[in-house]
Amino acid sequence: MPASKPPLDSAFVGPEAKRRYVRRLFATIAGRYDLITVLLSFGRDRHWKRRLVDLADLRPGARVLDLACGTGDIAFEAAARGAVVTGVDITLGMLTLANAKPGKTTGVAFVAGDMGALPIAAARFDAVTTGYGLRNVPDLSVALAEIFRVLAPGGVLCSLDFDNPESRWFRAIDLGYLTIVGSALGWVLHRDPDTYRYIPASIRRYPGARGVAALMRAAGFVDVAHAAVLGGALAIHVARKPRA
Repeated sequence: MPASKPPLDSAFVGPEAKRRYVRRLFATIAGRYDLITVLLSFGRDRHWKRRLVDLADLRPGARVLDLACGTGDIAFEAAARGAVVTGVDITLGMLTLANAKPGKTTGVAFVAGDMGALPIAAARFDAVTTGYGLRNVPDLSVALAEIFRVLAPGGVLCSLDFDNPESRWFRAIDLGYLTIVGSALGWVLHRDPDTYRYIPASIRRYPGARGVAALMRAAGFVDVAHAAVLGGALAIHVARKPRA
């Protein structure tokens, strides 16, 4: 392990520390990101993302902002349904890979940006989507305020992410699986078991589905709901900005 690599716990000492850690982490894993999401989800990741887009109920021509877009799965799915999509990610390597996917970029523009300070005008989008994005932001309340700002009145937010299960035994199994498998994959792919141990570490500090829903309401969203995915290991949240 390189001597210059910060320890995993350093990611959670404060918002700025998490911002630096997450930027470094995703720059490291960008080339393996699609593989990892397939392996850790038992091959179900694409299905969950299609379900997320289903819940957004997009109409042709809808303006969609896909945050933490990664290599573009959700953005491309929304564009395939006739939406005009802007994908935003903080990791340039992810955007490079997204732009390189042949035949998929029609209707999608990718932009580098931070979810906590979006380079986007207010009330511009009909829908905001994000996959595994909210858990990784330095300050969740700030990110939700930014999402609320860029949504048009009546616009919808749809988020897919890991949950922090309330059941003690289920949480132990879930985090144990992610720790053991993540450590093995981190060593095989990066020679660093901490690489994907960040996932269970971030889940332990995440407010979970109910807590995220409460933060959405505090940010001004209405009609907030969440659905369990994979028995509660993950959750999809849907929330709406009031029309007036």
